Amino acid sequence: MAGSQGDPWFIRYRPVDEFDRRMFLIFLRHIWTLEDTPKRPFLRQEWLAEAFDTHQELISRWLSYRRDADWRRLMSRRHGPLLSLDQIQQIVNVWAPQFWWRVEEVQAHLAKQGVAYSCPQIEEAGRLSGFLQVRRCLRERFHLGPEAVKPRDGWLVQRLFDQISTLLSKVEASEGLTLEERLEIGTLQAQRKALGLAEGTELEKPLPWLYQVQHVLFGWWEDVEGDSIRCTYCGSPQVARKSRKPRYKKYYDREGNLREVAVYRYYCKNPACPYKTFTNLPPGLVPYSRHPLDVHILAVQGYAWGRGTYRLVGQAMGVSTATVYRWVSVWGEELLPMAALLGVVRSSGVVGVDEKWVKVPKNDKPEGKHKKWMYVHLAVDVYTYDLLHIAIFPYLGKDSARAFLLELKAQGYKPRVIVTDLNRDYGEPVAQVFPKAAHHECIFHAMKWTQRQIKEVYGADYKEEHPEAVDLKESIYALFQCKDKRTSKRRYAKVMKKREKYGKEKPESAAIFDTLERHWPKLVNAMGSKVIPKTNNAVELVIRRFDQHYRNFCGFDTIETAQHFLAVFEMVYRFTPFAKDNKKDKERPPDQRIGGKCPLELAGYEVHKLPIAQICRGQLLGWPVEAWRELVPNA
Repeated sequence: MAGSQGDPWFIRYRPVDEFDRRMFLIFLRHIWTLEDTPKRPFLRQEWLAEAFDTHQELISRWLSYRRDADWRRLMSRRHGPLLSLDQIQQIVNVWAPQFWWRVEEVQAHLAKQGVAYSCPQIEEAGRLSGFLQVRRCLRERFHLGPEAVKPRDGWLVQRLFDQISTLLSKVEASEGLTLEERLEIGTLQAQRKALGLAEGTELEKPLPWLYQVQHVLFGWWEDVEGDSIRCTYCGSPQVARKSRKPRYKKYYDREGNLREVAVYRYYCKNPACPYKTFTNLPPGLVPYSRHPLDVHILAVQGYAWGRGTYRLVGQAMGVSTATVYRWVSVWGEELLPMAALLGVVRSSGVVGVDEKWVKVPKNDKPEGKHKKWMYVHLAVDVYTYDLLHIAIFPYLGKDSARAFLLELKAQGYKPRVIVTDLNRDYGEPVAQVFPKAAHHECIFHAMKWTQRQIKEVYGADYKEEHPEAVDLKESIYALFQCKDKRTSKRRYAKVMKKREKYGKEKPESAAIFDTLERHWPKLVNAMGSKVIPKTNNAVELVIRRFDQHYRNFCGFDTIETAQHFLAVFEMVYRFTPFAKDNKKDKERPPDQRIGGKCPLELAGYEVHKLPIAQICRGQLLGWPVEAWRELVPNA
């Protein structure tokens, strides 16, 4: 450009973004000379379009936006014409009441009203108004339809799992989870002697009355100095007597005579205490019961350790069936987890997981063929037979498996190997919850499934009528008898070469090869391994022990009663020693025998001196110490 004296002058400008570039072009259109007119400025639109590599139509549109002060459109990055706010509102008013409609349905409805919009325009109106984002969230979380809007179970469950995973990650980052002490499988017994944890974990204050009962079973964790009275529920020493007049607590003595003892009510001055008042009972007495604590323990011993029923235990003790049920159930409600009792969780790092169906008639499941059936999931240490976790779920599937594994993780366990059956519901949850753990599938279950598939394809009399089926079965079985991966992989390749031949003769046989191919990576990892077991027999052993009592009453009443029983079963099983007269156990080397030892002892805990261990051996709390030592070596 030329100045007033004829000298050229320049404008140097570097736009920072698209909006700044457009404003600069509009500024250039407002440069006039004395000969120019407002309708025809010095710089034409065609020149600017060529210089700035854009279109003349766009520059004209931007100028009109600026004249109308339509800053929303001027700031938009879209090149095409935008809808006005009134047009957007018109589209949203039609779409919002029927938010389950697709774009094509909205377009057809507007066309019937004489308003023509293209599908991209309708979609743009939804995007600019934010309606599409709301609709997308609704579609993720609900089933949308004109009849009803129903929540999607999958989304709700996934959100819950994500929140639990996030919480566990935060807890682990701050070292809030229970520290797991791994044991080398070959030195379990040596480390058990080296790590003495018999004293348990010291607590800062006494616990509620049922926790105080656990002091009788697990030993005293804290020496309470003097005769100070503390709140039964919160443990606070800030108490005051409520009345000078005592109440009289009735109870049965050891001879069965009804006695009375004076007790007093107290105020708890701890603002955080939810009860505010409590009754200070003498040792051995239980609230809301005339029977002393040792009778309650005897009922639990007869029911759980003796594998009895509520009715039989009630008849033996002279109380009603409902009374025995209440006494046993309360142990399932209030027991502290083993991590809190023993202060540390220990495992070999190899965990077997399996499930068993149980009957629960009263539940809120929808009507159907399997309404009465639920599933008990168990996690067992493969090398110590310790029951690490047990829980019941209404359904069998990936969600239940993931929830169970998250509960196991929350207790502080971090397995390096997880063994399951061929249930494919475990594959994805194991990878999500324990990404560093190796997932192995039980070879025994694989052989059983092969046998079942061959019978389905060739018939029950395949041995007489189809010798090729026998050859296929023996070839697959030979895969699992190898002692190293190299041999098993070589045999696997030979078996898979037979797929085409068997498929031509019997197309249904393809299912056998498909199953083997799908599960092979999780089967071969045990070949030649000194850590990964080939089978899941440890969990099957615990399930058999569970069945021995479950068969006595043929089902639970509700899921709450089932949960109570599972908690009691876990405690009793972990403290109950295995039989010494087991024939297979006698065939093992002396350092590998499990007879006379409970699962917790095999895991390395020194629990044989705890009173609960005495009870789970079938002895009373007053049993002579000399007899106890004969039953527990090195006590």
